[in-house]
Amino acid sequence: MLKIDSHQHFWVYDPVRDSWINDEMAILQDDFLPAHLQPILEHYGFQGSVVVQSDQSREETLFQLDNADKYAFVKGVVGWVDLLAPDLTQQLQEYKKYDKLKGFRLILQAEQPEYIMLPELQSGIQKLADFGYTYDILVYGHQLEAARKMASGIEGVPFVLDHIGKPDIKILPTAQWKQEIRALASQQNVYCKVSGMVTEADIKNWKTEDFKPFLDHIFESFGAQRVMFGSDWPVCRLAATYGQVLGIMEHYMSSFSKNEQDLFWGDNAAQFYGLS
Repeated sequence: MLKIDSHQHFWVYDPVRDSWINDEMAILQDDFLPAHLQPILEHYGFQGSVVVQSDQSREETLFQLDNADKYAFVKGVVGWVDLLAPDLTQQLQEYKKYDKLKGFRLILQAEQPEYIMLPELQSGIQKLADFGYTYDILVYGHQLEAARKMASGIEGVPFVLDHIGKPDIKILPTAQWKQEIRALASQQNVYCKVSGMVTEADIKNWKTEDFKPFLDHIFESFGAQRVMFGSDWPVCRLAATYGQVLGIMEHYMSSFSKNEQDLFWGDNAAQFYGLS
């Protein structure tokens, strides 16, 4: 079975740049690099991973591309680019020399829904289609409707929703989250990463069964053909070890067919990102 971790991060900790890592998240105030993740992936039988940007800068994208160049297990990079830049086309053209650069992400969870609908932003995302790039959607529940409108208005760009839309897993799924997920999943160019769940749960007292109603709705909405596993390492360490994150999904997927499990654990990510 091909196993790909479709969502993880690397950084050399910088307290100024990484100010989002506050003192309550002290476990993340450290360096997390490929040499730290590689033995974990090998231990659990993963053949590779996709590293996703955590800082919005060109330096971040080049840093992750350098990591991917040095470590064969990093199969793909989701970088950052200013999608509103006047020279966006030129930047995307220059990035084509990096075979492992697969797509881009903006940290839209910090923006108002209106920002997601900016015509200039839509235009920038649309340009990704000309270069074969994907786009990772990082939003909270109240932004899902705007994300759906964005995805429905753009042709030729594969989208993937990060962290199942970041619902509050300390409570049962809300009717609004379920409705918005169903609507987003109706866009056939949108996939979903089953990632980032433990940090949306009660980080000290979560139980495996807490995730089931959310997972049921995700799989019912997207189907086994458009979901993929992501650890969100090292951010997951706020609430769980890599093995615990894995265990949640191994328990959930145990009743699925072998083909469905193959799709979830690796085949969908490889197809979505065009991994070699």
